[in-house]
Amino acid sequence: MGQKVHPKSLRLGITSTWDSRWMFSNKKLYRDSILEDIKIRTDLFKKFKFASVTLVEIERAINKITVIIFAAKPGMIIGRGGKGLEEVKKCITTIVGDDKLTQGKTKIDIKIEPVKKPYINAHYVAQEIANKLVRGLPHRIVVHYAIDRVKEAGAKGIKVQLGGRINGASISRREKYYDGSVPTSTIREDVDYAQFPALTKSGYVGVKVWIAR
Repeated sequence: MGQKVHPKSLRLGITSTWDSRWMFSNKKLYRDSILEDIKIRTDLFKKFKFASVTLVEIERAINKITVIIFAAKPGMIIGRGGKGLEEVKKCITTIVGDDKLTQGKTKIDIKIEPVKKPYINAHYVAQEIANKLVRGLPHRIVVHYAIDRVKEAGAKGIKVQLGGRINGASISRREKYYDGSVPTSTIREDVDYAQFPALTKSGYVGVKVWIAR
């Protein structure tokens, strides 16, 4: 697999599926739906970062939008008595628009799904590594700890790449860490991939994680 091929896009329709699933009738509706999906995803990831949101799937029907949020800590999103779900709905309605909801054109359905094994999820692992790098912890200890946890969770292999001014170095560099086998060229292999930025004192450090489940 070339370096510029996204592991998930390579496996679409084989081991992975699309994050947005909907039907469209014309170019304008297609364009508007894509922009809405991007805004919904970015806002939910930012707003519920504390709950370790790993994936947001959006399904669109003619008069219905279903948003499925996968989180390592789903209880923190739901809140007491489902108050958190109201915040999620408000966040989505501001993007979709109150006009569509009041006129009864579209309905919003929200589902919160737990991530049963977070350390087999590449986005969760990348976010954990990035958060610890922001706090100033030594990068090698952080990465090796994450690798050990992933292997304990039952993964076949893991690959981690850091890029940037690691540990505040004057010259940026890339470091790669491997454990087990991660066959990125094998299309039928279930490889999860994620990248996450860590804003350290000396600048951004990019974190990339590949996990062969």
